[in-house]
Amino acid sequence: MKKIKIKRYESEDFEQWNTFVQKAKNATFLFHRNFMEYHDSRFMDHSIIVLDNSKWVAILPANCVDNKLYSHQGLTYGGLIYNEELKLAAILLYFQAILEYLHVNRIEKLEIKSIPNIYHKKPSDEILYALFLCKGNLFRRDTLAVIDLKIEFVIDKSRFKGINRGFKNNLIVKEETSFELFWNEILIPNLATKHNTKPVHTLEEITKLKKHFPNQIRQFNVYLSNEIVAGTTIFESDKVAHSQYISSDFNKNTYGCLDFLHYELITKYFKHKSFFDFGISNENQGRKLNNGLSYWKESFGSNTIVQDFYEIDTQNYHFLNNVIF
Repeated sequence: MKKIKIKRYESEDFEQWNTFVQKAKNATFLFHRNFMEYHDSRFMDHSIIVLDNSKWVAILPANCVDNKLYSHQGLTYGGLIYNEELKLAAILLYFQAILEYLHVNRIEKLEIKSIPNIYHKKPSDEILYALFLCKGNLFRRDTLAVIDLKIEFVIDKSRFKGINRGFKNNLIVKEETSFELFWNEILIPNLATKHNTKPVHTLEEITKLKKHFPNQIRQFNVYLSNEIVAGTTIFESDKVAHSQYISSDFNKNTYGCLDFLHYELITKYFKHKSFFDFGISNENQGRKLNNGLSYWKESFGSNTIVQDFYEIDTQNYHFLNNVIF
């Protein structure tokens, strides 16, 4: 008989947590504690560890606000993380144990932002089935523009106009170890002018993360006559290269700098990856689509996958009582 125990993450679990993440079938470096804890002052960590007969079998990166648990507000995606050796029935039992633990501890709601399937090392949709059984409420759905680099894709003629302008203007794409030029000269001014906002990561934070993850967090700048005109920050996981930030100066159409940059990325720097993820073009909890931005991404040959967001009443753990027979 299974002896399932739920415990809250503690600092002494640091090494074991990271080892578990490295071996999990649906995890990326975002779940490493060095990534999760760069902004620990903003979130009250309430990450969960599931043990079966004292063995780690699953983890849930999470933070808590009042009577609600989030998986995790500081991460792009999240949910239950586990190894390929687990079977569906066991995962249902472990998820039920988590919900019951939360309910007993007066945490009434659990919000999960699912991991897009392109980030899975192996198929890992067991949690979506568990959410269905527990009557999870799908309250948001974002659309990601993704190029499948393993098969032939077609770049639109309109993009090649920009790409060719980049060649004619002798633009140069260069990978940098410093984020300072891009952050201070391009990204921060652009976000302030166009959206009255700031990057999610400060310059100090992204620099710190780069030191922890030098091979996963990469900066590519575009130069015209040694002057920076555009750039992108890439988060690279096992199968996916994701543009975390994309920005340029006001001459992006004149020089074709963003078209040229992404042509170089998908045909040169990351052609060995399975997928290139441009990210979302949505606003208002997925209910609005920025058509111009979406079209620009699609014209590189990308197609749409979705990322779902669920809210579950923790008292619904009883819906899993008689599922397995």
